[in-house]
Amino acid sequence: MLYDIRLRLTYDYPATVEGGRHHLRTTPLTLPGVQRVIASSITIEPKPSEQSVYCDFFGNPVTSVAYRAPHDELDVTMKARVNVTRPQLQDSSPNMSGLTDALRHTLNLDAGSPQHFLPPTNHAPIDADIIAYARESLGQPSIFQIARDLCRRIHADFAYEPDATSVETRSSEAFAQRAGVCQDFSHVMISGLRGLGIPAGYVSGFIRTIPPPGQVRLEGADAMHAWVRIWCGEAMGWVEFDPTNDIPAGDDHIVIGYGRDYDDVAPIVGVLRTVGGHSSEQQVDVIPVG
Repeated sequence: MLYDIRLRLTYDYPATVEGGRHHLRTTPLTLPGVQRVIASSITIEPKPSEQSVYCDFFGNPVTSVAYRAPHDELDVTMKARVNVTRPQLQDSSPNMSGLTDALRHTLNLDAGSPQHFLPPTNHAPIDADIIAYARESLGQPSIFQIARDLCRRIHADFAYEPDATSVETRSSEAFAQRAGVCQDFSHVMISGLRGLGIPAGYVSGFIRTIPPPGQVRLEGADAMHAWVRIWCGEAMGWVEFDPTNDIPAGDDHIVIGYGRDYDDVAPIVGVLRTVGGHSSEQQVDVIPVG
């Protein structure tokens, strides 16, 4: 599936910002056999004093910018054309015993190693209540089916409520109130899987949304999305599930980056020198081409 994607992030500051440095993770990844970035660009206003591009440990493209001149707003626009063709999934994953054995013999520490995705993280701590909830899926015969069942249950048991949480919310808080957004559902699923001993990570990206029948698609109405990747053993590797929509990631899912939780792939992080808070807005368009 071919898409034109546009992301706009705007920040308004009540007081002048005297300086700052930011790292942007907004550009989709090229993933051999899954996703190809045909073209991409980032426009930043006001123009930064410094700008460079690098890849972080997990291979995600990062645009680093720095400001020395005073400014009272920041406007980031990312545009990309991306082709997504995900392969059909066939379950070749082991059971829990087989996964434990595979992990015992998987000792490399490169970016894709499952060893990075077992310990607790800030947004996805190991929580006894979440582990107990996840254990109810252990009756499934394979890791793939365990993850699929947990994905289905989170979708059924949790309410999508944008005002229930914030970007700082941890999985334990979202689990306690059984409400949140895609980031929260993903963190709950990650916490549960890690608590069972199954490596799981966070995926940041976009998803194409389809308006209800008879209604036109609203420009800028989409938002950034999040879902989960699970290591299903050496033969099957990493598989992605979307608990917000109760589906495996498909051709409508466009990946920006991979990490252990939201902190690794937040669209913008940094420091600045000012007083007071700020307001922000996010607009996303994911438009099929042809």
